Amino acid sequence: MSDHATDIFVAHRNLLFTVAYELLGSAADAEDVLQETWLRWVKVDLARVRDQRAYLVRITTRQALNRLRTMDRRKEAYVGPWLPEPLLTTPDVAENVELAESVSMAMMLVLETLSPTERAVFVLREVFDFSYDEIAAAVSKSGPAVRQIAHRARRHVESRRPRAVVSPNETRAALASFQRAVETRDLQGLLDVLAPDVVLVSDGGGLAQAALRPVVGAEKLVRYLAGSMGKVEGALTVGPTLVNGSPALVLRLDADVAGVLAIRVENACVTGVYFISNPEKLTHVESEIPLTLR
Repeated sequence: MSDHATDIFVAHRNLLFTVAYELLGSAADAEDVLQETWLRWVKVDLARVRDQRAYLVRITTRQALNRLRTMDRRKEAYVGPWLPEPLLTTPDVAENVELAESVSMAMMLVLETLSPTERAVFVLREVFDFSYDEIAAAVSKSGPAVRQIAHRARRHVESRRPRAVVSPNETRAALASFQRAVETRDLQGLLDVLAPDVVLVSDGGGLAQAALRPVVGAEKLVRYLAGSMGKVEGALTVGPTLVNGSPALVLRLDADVAGVLAIRVENACVTGVYFISNPEKLTHVESEIPLTLR
């Protein structure tokens, strides 16, 4: 029975990790949730489980919601802006437009504006297409209540999500222009690729260099980057990668991972720049092992 339970859990592990990550924005916490899910799953009488996938997602969701409320308290004491932990992802994630958008930095930040229950309902319904009854069991709400929560969360997300889906090629082209301008110190070239109202959000967690508040506006962003680059001591290299289903850049200082930079593109211009330099959030990037989600 234990071997059978293990096989079932392993078969659904990618799905469970993705659910937990989309609810938490932290790979480390998602892994902890999976461990907690496993410990509960092996105690279940499988003969009484009609839908193993739904049952496992129910356990994962409940554990993630418990952890999310704890994380909210941690974020209150966090130094500077908080960004999701970046994940190296396989090319097939980028090819799945819906999945890639759901784990993108821009969408993960939108999900941060939902309440824990709204976030769980939205993710399970809109990303994974679970029925309202299945979601109700996962979040301990009635079916009608879940429908109302789903409607409210969908309206909230639609008003804040990127207005158009951008292809990986479009993002890659904008990112290449951004990279060339930074590497050559071409400030005008950098201004050309940035939207006038672009926003830079950087997350150092008090452990690495980062702006303590968002930097708003193309000219301010260019000045900030120029100043930051001038303070770098050592050999800085920049290389392309896939993070959270989208093209991104990995910055290395003397061969060590120093940060990950992702962008949001609209109308061929960069409207959002997300830079994570908190070393505690770079573990998965340092491993150089891309993840297959779902």
